[in-house]
Amino acid sequence: MLALALLLAAAAPDWQLIPGSFERGRGPDGNTVLLDAPDGLVVVDTGRHQAHQDAILAAARARGKPVAAIVNTHWHLDHTGGNAALRAAFPGIPIYASNAVDGALTGFFPRSRAGAEQFIASGKAKPEQVAEIRRDMAAMDDLADLRPSRVVARTGTMTIAGRRLDVHLERYAATAGDVWLYDPQARLAIAGDLVVGLAPFMDTACPEGWRTALGHIAAAPFKALVPGHGAVMSRADFDSWRKAFDALLDCAAGSVGRQACIEGWMKDAAPFIPAADKDRVPGMIGYYIDTRLRAAPDEKARYCPGGPG
Repeated sequence: MLALALLLAAAAPDWQLIPGSFERGRGPDGNTVLLDAPDGLVVVDTGRHQAHQDAILAAARARGKPVAAIVNTHWHLDHTGGNAALRAAFPGIPIYASNAVDGALTGFFPRSRAGAEQFIASGKAKPEQVAEIRRDMAAMDDLADLRPSRVVARTGTMTIAGRRLDVHLERYAATAGDVWLYDPQARLAIAGDLVVGLAPFMDTACPEGWRTALGHIAAAPFKALVPGHGAVMSRADFDSWRKAFDALLDCAAGSVGRQACIEGWMKDAAPFIPAADKDRVPGMIGYYIDTRLRAAPDEKARYCPGGPG
C-alpha cells in the first residue's frame, strides 16, 4: 500500500494527501485530501490537532493556491476540528457536509462532554489530555465552523470551487450522514471513515447501513481510495478490507465467541493494521463488539433509523 501511495503522489499532481495520525494517549487526526480546483483548493477533512492544520496550510502555500472550500465527510472532531483554523486563514470559505451534526449536538456531544468532564474531575487526566479535551469542547461550541454552510442533502454531481465531483450521501452508516466523494478526473474515491484501515470506528455507527454504503463505494470505478485513516488503497485493497468488515459483522451476529470474532478481524485485516498498532486493535474490536455489535437492542439501534440518537 505504501508503494501505491508513493506512485499516486508522483502520478497525480492535482491532489495531495496529508496523512492523519493516531498517537497513543491522544485523539486521532483523520486523513486530509487537497484537490486542485479552478478557484483554489478543495480541502476534504481538516483533522483535529494544530500540527495537522499547520501541515494543511503549509501544503496550500506550497501549491500556491488559496483554500476555496472545505468538505467534511462527517462530523467527528478528528475530521472537522481544523475547520476554524482554515476559515481564519481564508475567511468566508464554505463548508460542505451533511446536516447529521445537528443530531450530534443534542445526543453524542452532550454525552461525550459529560464523560470528559468526569474524567477531568477524577484527576486522572494528564495535562495534555485536559488541553485536548478543552480544544474539543471549544470545537463543539463553535457552531459557525462545525455546521455546514452548504448542506449535502442527497447524492449527485456538484461543482465545488470549480471542480466537478460526484458527491455521495450515506444515511446511517459510520454516522447518520456520511459524505464520500468520487473524482472522475483522478478516478479517486475519498471515503472518510466509511473505510478505516486498522479498525472500523463504530462509536456512532449503524453497522448494516455501513455495509450498504460500502456496496455503493464498490460500484464507483475508482483506481485509488483514500480512507478516513490509514494508507491509500487500491481497488483490490478495498475489496479485501470490505470482506473483512462483512466477516466481522457476520461473526458478531452469530453465536461464536467474542474472541473468535476479534481473531478473525486480526487475520482478515492484517494487511491494513500497522505493526505498531497490532497490540491495541484487539481491544478496539472487542469494545465495538460489546458496545455496538452485541449490545442491548436499544443501544445497538441507537444510531440506526428510529434509534434514540
